[in-house]
Amino acid sequence: MKLDKEEKEILESFENDEWIPIKDFEKEKAKYQQIARNTSLKNRRINIRLSEKDLSNLKAKSLEEGLPYQTLVASIIHKYVSGKFREV
Repeated sequence: MKLDKEEKEILESFENDEWIPIKDFEKEKAKYQQIARNTSLKNRRINIRLSEKDLSNLKAKSLEEGLPYQTLVASIIHKYVSGKFREV
């Protein structure tokens, strides 16, 4: 099995005993599972008006990314409100 650079770094870190065990693993696991569920919940709908040109460009970008355009918009908004949006 061939490992990429990141996988090799993780393996090396583990083998050098740089990892610290989690005291209550099941509790921590449940906490992060809930965070993941909350992040992926899409239970609200919004309406937005865009120019035809912006919508066309958005759809073109979504094709480049291999995502439905509404998923791309949701991702952009999520990144922005969580402070993780980076302009290229």
